Amino acid sequence: MFDIDKIKLPAKHIIAVASGKGGVGKSTVSVNMAIALARQGLKVALVDADIYGPSVPRMMGLEALTPEVEMVGEKETMKPLLKYGVQVISLGFFMEKGQSVIWRGPLAANAILQLFENTIWDAPDYMIIDFPPGTGDIQLTILQRLSLTGAVIVTTPQEIALNDARRAVSMFLKEGIQIPVLGVIENMSWFTPKTHPDEKYFIFGQGGGALLAKEFNIKLLCQIPLVAGVGEAAEKGLSIFNIEDQIMVKDFLQMIDDLVVELK
Repeated sequence: MFDIDKIKLPAKHIIAVASGKGGVGKSTVSVNMAIALARQGLKVALVDADIYGPSVPRMMGLEALTPEVEMVGEKETMKPLLKYGVQVISLGFFMEKGQSVIWRGPLAANAILQLFENTIWDAPDYMIIDFPPGTGDIQLTILQRLSLTGAVIVTTPQEIALNDARRAVSMFLKEGIQIPVLGVIENMSWFTPKTHPDEKYFIFGQGGGALLAKEFNIKLLCQIPLVAGVGEAAEKGLSIFNIEDQIMVKDFLQMIDDLVVELK
């Protein structure tokens, strides 16, 4: 059932970044994964498929811009915007600021698929998809129509986040879908005050990401500490590489290196 009518994309690797719920830092991980890959000299595309809460335009500092749209034959096509060496497309570019999207599942899924199918991509080595939260019709339609390389699951250590992350992992591994889960990223793992760099405070609990990884026999890719500067940078369209506190960069870059080696 999931092998028909695939959208053919010119990307070597297509990775979904999913969480099962919002508010765990999925978009932050997606944006910084894309930028980190581009910094390695790779061609990278970033698709914001979070139709009801698109945040990639702001995080990439592209909120005020709109992609060029032109007709190619009878097909309306879009040119992705380019920032930090990343090709970026999002439905957020075509919405008025603060506009709410009230679409039923099939219409919303069709709009997301057009982002992939109608965008003129420059042969990306990696396409990162900021996946919509949840495990419903929209998510399943994307999985049905795209040939994904794998998925990365983002969670926080809290049990309530883990429950949703479990559902996300189960969705990708479900019979008939069976998309490899490349691993788990635990976000907001701990907090370290600048004045006490050797101390860790586990504000949201401890070990949740490792527990989820062990439960499904997948990798714990990275643990990302809670850094105030990350959120502040995202509001200004900056990445983790632009902030003063570089505590999370080393482990994040190691994770990217490991993924690139694994997917070669």
